[in-house]
Amino acid sequence: MQITTEQLFDHARTHNAWQPKPVPDELLVRLYDLMKWGPTSANCSPTRIVFVRTPEAKARLLPCLMEGNRAKTAAAPVTAILGMDMAFYEQLPRLFPHNPDARNWFAGNEALIQATALRNGSLQGGYFILAARALGLDCGPMSGFDAAAVDAAFWAGTTVRTNFICNLGYGDPAGLFPRSPRLPFDEACRLV
Repeated sequence: MQITTEQLFDHARTHNAWQPKPVPDELLVRLYDLMKWGPTSANCSPTRIVFVRTPEAKARLLPCLMEGNRAKTAAAPVTAILGMDMAFYEQLPRLFPHNPDARNWFAGNEALIQATALRNGSLQGGYFILAARALGLDCGPMSGFDAAAVDAAFWAGTTVRTNFICNLGYGDPAGLFPRSPRLPFDEACRLV
């Protein structure tokens, strides 16, 4: 498979409208199997994902979203809830085995746990979007939801907390907004 920068960045867009074409479960497995290889600090890999696909699961999710996000989420074939496991460090003996003390770097240090989970969970979210695009899926990542409500509906009884939500499927180009500008290099970057 030839993957280009156009597919990942230049021509890729945030989609708000979706074709009524299903996303096979096998493709979601492949998506995770690609994104999991992106680097995280100490290989901590805090991201956990719920793929919302059924009408019953969508009915639980939609009331948690801001009004402006409900219709596009209802229409999306799949909505991924990307969460951060706040007990990610419990997996470090398995995920970072060459340092037997890695778990102890985090245990009891809530500030470090929070910062590490958010930073690396967000990094993994970027890998998720790129992996989805590489597999031919379109994405509609979003904020605009009640995190506590999403946590209660999908992560109750776990140590996972929602980071962001991303609709997945095959976008309908008719629903695209004109492309928004981005800051040019000289406004966003410095060479030192």
